[in-house]
Amino acid sequence: MNPYMPDDRVMVSPRYMAGAGDRIADVIGPLIHLFGWRHEHDADTGHIKIDSPGADLFLDFNPLHPLGRWITVAHHEPFWEVMFSRDAPLEAVAAVTQALPQLLGDARHADRIPITDLNLDQLAALHDWSADGDVLTSPDLYCRLHHTPGEDISWRVEHAYCEDAPLATFTQDAPEALVRNFFDALATPVAAERAYGDVPTITRHANSALITPVRRTSANPRLDHALAQLDRAARRR
Repeated sequence: MNPYMPDDRVMVSPRYMAGAGDRIADVIGPLIHLFGWRHEHDADTGHIKIDSPGADLFLDFNPLHPLGRWITVAHHEPFWEVMFSRDAPLEAVAAVTQALPQLLGDARHADRIPITDLNLDQLAALHDWSADGDVLTSPDLYCRLHHTPGEDISWRVEHAYCEDAPLATFTQDAPEALVRNFFDALATPVAAERAYGDVPTITRHANSALITPVRRTSANPRLDHALAQLDRAARRR
């Protein structure tokens, strides 16, 4: 019997199996409210377009995109593009979008919005991912980051359960700092909070996923989840 109702709040790990979640405000809100980027909002469709002050970079959020490519970031000169599917966890997407002003020289709030200085191999080791040439693979083997230097799409993050589209793609000239930030936020063992109804169906039944309740009586649901992760790892050993 399922112990959760669709509106129940739960913690989910690994994060790359948690689905997008409902924190789109974390993706676009700081650009508008902290950095003053211009935006247009279509209330009927939810479509939002955001432009940087110098009009050299824009973000497009299209929740009705027919192919599921609902968030696109594009830079004009040099041209590069980053695309996120609607299966990408919004925590990882926000780690990219919130770093964009720093890449354009706006260091305001840099103390609150970090850009990791660890390289990808270091991040992989930190999060227990394996490295084999230009491919980083998650511990459960379901999620991979592919690096294909010289191709138009130089970085591609895929999950075995999301066959229709990669979680994220980065074209050749996209700053590697954005790849690092996305990967760090995607691969971290820190759980993501979701409404149970937003957790992908396949995740609910996957042996590698862990779902724990956000109890009102708990002072720290993330700590509760982390302890459950340790207990599960000990039992598997």
